Amino acid sequence: MIPLVDLTRQHAAIREELLRAMASVLDSGQFILGAQGRALEGELAALSGVRHGIGVASGTDALRLALAAVGIGPGDEVLTPAFSFVASASTIAMLGATPVFVDIEPETFTLDVAAAERAVTPRTRAIVAVHLYGHPAAMDRVAALARAHRLAVIEDAAQAVGAVWAGRPVGAWGDAACLSFYPTKNLGACGDGGMIVTDRDDVAERVRRLRHHGDAGRYRHVELGYCSRLDELQAAVLRVKLGRLAAWTEARRRIAVRYAELLRGLPLVLPVERRDARHVYHLFSVRHAQRDAFVKALADQGVGTAVHYPLPVPGQPLFGDGGERRFPEAWRAAREVCSLPCFAELTDAELEQVAAAARQACERAA
Repeated sequence: MIPLVDLTRQHAAIREELLRAMASVLDSGQFILGAQGRALEGELAALSGVRHGIGVASGTDALRLALAAVGIGPGDEVLTPAFSFVASASTIAMLGATPVFVDIEPETFTLDVAAAERAVTPRTRAIVAVHLYGHPAAMDRVAALARAHRLAVIEDAAQAVGAVWAGRPVGAWGDAACLSFYPTKNLGACGDGGMIVTDRDDVAERVRRLRHHGDAGRYRHVELGYCSRLDELQAAVLRVKLGRLAAWTEARRRIAVRYAELLRGLPLVLPVERRDARHVYHLFSVRHAQRDAFVKALADQGVGTAVHYPLPVPGQPLFGDGGERRFPEAWRAAREVCSLPCFAELTDAELEQVAAAARQACERAA
């Protein structure tokens, strides 16, 4: 069996260093808002080309707190892609605002900026630009649209740490960007966690307050906040992994190049990398017109896959909007996409085995 992702291989290679890092936290006796978290915040802010990093409890909390920090609330509308993980929209609704769905570019699965411009109304206050699967959205165009209409920009970079658009890292384009450290992410914790990175002092100050019960210092609570803090054990784990992120990213990119060679000529639509983009291949997601049959045929040959995502966000029961006519590309993606194994420790032999299985699966699914 070749799994979609295998964290046991990653952790086996760095086990002793992880254990030393965790032991140092145990010895320190400080588990919340300590030195490891502060160091990680600085390191990820630098990677993102901004001045502030604020660790929080999850990628979802990062989105919710970032939106709150730029002032999103009841009565506001926020543009968000119709094809993403549900949190890209549910966090908007959590604040009493309205997610306004926008279709995607079929090649990159990212926000269709022209469609976003058509969706702007007098109530629109922000755009959530999702860097899906590790490919950045067209942030120069998103930023231009936001300037024209005085909108805040939140980058959902949960799947795209280290990605670049037009020479600038994701995280450096918007008013704030949100990272997820869910274990299977390119930079994953041994548990949950997230971070907001921003160049805005006011956003950073408010997020720090919101994540800690609205505390402005010395138990002086000035607004309704949350309990959402990245713990020291996870921060220590993430700092060990961050030192290897660049090498892991290059390995993912080499895997993507090899897949493109091995899968050429099959009835699959392969991922693209725009000229201005540096894709970090959190997922290697392909399209097949008979996706479900293709996935089953791969499973029969011992190849793990996953579908990200089987429903567009407006089609989720939570929103009940459907909107297949309004978001045709999102619905088409939901019917056609599946992700093949793509992780840094995947061997060349396994890559060739996956490609051979995909060839047979295409024949069976035809």
